[in-house]
Amino acid sequence: MREVPLDSNPQALAFADALIGGRIDMVALLTGVGTRALLDVVDHAGLREAFVAALGRVKVAVRGPKPMAVLRELKILPWAAASAPNTWRELLAAIDAAVVAAGDATRLAGLNVAVQEYGASNPELLGGLEARGAHVTAVPVYRWALPEDLAPLQNGIRAAVDGALDVVLFTTGMQAVHLMRVATALGLEAELRTALSRMVIASIGPTTSEELRQQGLAIDLEASQSKMGILARDAAEQSPLLLERKRASSL
Repeated sequence: MREVPLDSNPQALAFADALIGGRIDMVALLTGVGTRALLDVVDHAGLREAFVAALGRVKVAVRGPKPMAVLRELKILPWAAASAPNTWRELLAAIDAAVVAAGDATRLAGLNVAVQEYGASNPELLGGLEARGAHVTAVPVYRWALPEDLAPLQNGIRAAVDGALDVVLFTTGMQAVHLMRVATALGLEAELRTALSRMVIASIGPTTSEELRQQGLAIDLEASQSKMGILARDAAEQSPLLLERKRASSL
């Protein structure tokens, strides 16, 4: 997969205009890459200083440490911050806790909330905010695209179907979406699902695991910490026994 910035991003610019104009009450930042891309968009439009100043005047909720790091660089304190494992559930819980701590004056009902998205939209998060009475605007800043050269992915699918692979590691849920999309285009989705049922499926963390389950894939291993090195280590240590057990149970 490849990350493609949205060169023409009317949603982001409209959001920046609304924020600077005082028409946004709360901003949810979901990823560090997306937050930096958003800053690049407003910087290109000559709005960075006004945008950062406006961001510092509203409630800002962050989903994890990477957008938190961007806020720290901007010298902005978050109003709410999700705890590990930093999924949309923890973000909503952190927002709820911030509302309770601050009292009724900061309840979400009637507030205009902007959510910086990170490739694929998160309907559960958007719906959760709307259920709390907020008026929600999704702000897509970048998207995930298929690689320009599909041959390695196609070859990997064929290798899995042929039984040549034992373990598959996912570092983001969008990889599973793309995997199935390409398999379908090859006419191999059913065969790939059968092959994956015999392989060890390892996920980097809860957010990725959630998308894998949405794709109908059973997870055998989730990294003890959501980091690539730890995922690789855990998979190397645990996959042989997991694979043995999985294949024995299918006999």
